[in-house]
Amino acid sequence: MQTIAASKFKEQCLAILDDIDPEGVVITKRGKPVGRLMPMEIRRSNADLIGCMPDLVIRDPDDDLFSTGAWISDEWGDLNNG
Repeated sequence: MQTIAASKFKEQCLAILDDIDPEGVVITKRGKPVGRLMPMEIRRSNADLIGCMPDLVIRDPDDDLFSTGAWISDEWGDLNNG
């Protein structure tokens, strides 16, 4: 991973952004690391997101939304009438 002083990064930031390698760049101030610049991971489509967070959402098979695809609520009329 490349290391660069903050002052040099300030002078050359656009060129550094153009040529950043996959490992990124550590930015230092007075020899101590203060930040890391990493390239963005580019997703080709929203399809890449499907399945990227398994087990974080728990679906209840008895839930009306799960079985019908729409919310059924006794409060719907109250919410609509303001």
